[in-house]
Amino acid sequence: MNHNSCYATVLISDNAEWRAVRSYYPKAEIHNSPYGEWFSIEISAKQIIFFQGGWGKIAAAGSAQYAIDTFAPELIMNLGTCGGFVGGVELGEVILVEETLVYDIVEQMTDAEKAIEHYATRLDLAWLKSREPLPLPVRRGRLVSADRDILPSDIHTLRERYGAIAADWESGAIAWVAARNQTQCLILRAVSDMVSEGGGEAYGNYELFQERTNDVMRRMLESLPGWIPEA
Repeated sequence: MNHNSCYATVLISDNAEWRAVRSYYPKAEIHNSPYGEWFSIEISAKQIIFFQGGWGKIAAAGSAQYAIDTFAPELIMNLGTCGGFVGGVELGEVILVEETLVYDIVEQMTDAEKAIEHYATRLDLAWLKSREPLPLPVRRGRLVSADRDILPSDIHTLRERYGAIAADWESGAIAWVAARNQTQCLILRAVSDMVSEGGGEAYGNYELFQERTNDVMRRMLESLPGWIPEA
């Protein structure tokens, strides 16, 4: 599949997040890829590809590489949700991700911390200075990722060891692949639900997650033109 290059490819991971995007752009012409659906729209006179990448690190890494190879974007964006740690972040806050870290790597033969560091990525966001004031109030920080929802028993360690305030499933993989391809990357994750050492408010309550996801995704999509320089 060969397509002309675009300015940005917006990766959307979770199915609920993608449904929110489809609802926001109901007239988009939908195409299919090995990972899911995609469509193209024009924002600020630039072509933007919305791409359903799939949930979890495997789909996130594969779809990020596929999008880079297929569409040759100048910018990879990832818009989505995350779970916030009670006491560290507020519900609805948008995290502008400066660094990602994958915390569910368990290395028992050599140096465990070096294994974690191998997949840690710092994002170069210097280009955002030209976009200030930013289109959304954001909380800059590190987002940690794993192929699982946040375990309440992990929160203390994630806070103390990594300074984490929130976690998701995919951002670590997307940032790492973008860095390997020397492609600019912007990750915005809004806190859709809160988790404490006593449990998660959305665990066993998917309807709440879907409702919150619709709200925060709409807010981020409304801000999208402000993140994209005019042609």
